[in-house]
Amino acid sequence: MDGVNSRVMSETVPNVASSDVALSVRGLSKSFGRKVVENLDLTINPGEFYALLGPNGAGKTTSLRMIAGLIRPDAGTISVYGRDVLTDPLAAKSIMAWIPDEPLLYDKLSPLEYLEFIAGLWRVEPKLARERANELLETLGLWPHRHERCEGFSRGMKQKTVLAGALIHEPKFLLLDEPLTGLDAASSRLVKDLLLAETQKGAAIILTTHILEVAERLATRIGILSGGTLLAEGDLASLKTQAGLEHGSLEDVFLHLTHSDAHGRPTSPMRNTAA
Repeated sequence: MDGVNSRVMSETVPNVASSDVALSVRGLSKSFGRKVVENLDLTINPGEFYALLGPNGAGKTTSLRMIAGLIRPDAGTISVYGRDVLTDPLAAKSIMAWIPDEPLLYDKLSPLEYLEFIAGLWRVEPKLARERANELLETLGLWPHRHERCEGFSRGMKQKTVLAGALIHEPKFLLLDEPLTGLDAASSRLVKDLLLAETQKGAAIILTTHILEVAERLATRIGILSGGTLLAEGDLASLKTQAGLEHGSLEDVFLHLTHSDAHGRPTSPMRNTAA
């Protein structure tokens, strides 16, 4: 990111780590032999649905893993509702939920057993845990399969079971890496409706997706990442303005902003950043 873009970002994104802010990321950087994420700043508010988009290798998953406390950054700070992810990870993780792109389950457990197990880890009172588990299984269409072992499930069914486990303790902040992979149209609609309901209850969500229609329909704001750098951020209308494509689609904007030169670096500058 050049000097002008750095100034734009610093002037338009407040430097806050308040408990009134769901996520505050400042100067986040990570290298694995090469720079994967570079000086990333993000602010997400309670009730906000934020989509982080980018081509393969843009640094999306690495960013989410650092925010979730799974990878330690080389530089930068991460705060979730005022809790420092790096210095007080248990407090931060207690109000977060992380869903990776590959669903990880205990295959010998049934969905109901899995949810009871996860609720126990979060110390959710058993009666409340059972009520939440039943509600989630019904909402996600898993109720008829609640006593079946997960080892026989399709990827989509596993994905929905993992989502139910992520929501069992009612987290205030959700990190979702490609959450709709493997879902059919009906299941995808169930998951999208459930996620929107979580934001309406005040939870903040950040997700990565290659399905631009998902970002366009669900996200309050969209960030476009390429080469580890945040190129642009804002709602769809402001992104179109930044790209100079007022009448274009999100796909047009995405392809324009992530266009790369022969060295794989983004050539489209960030013109403005909408808070």
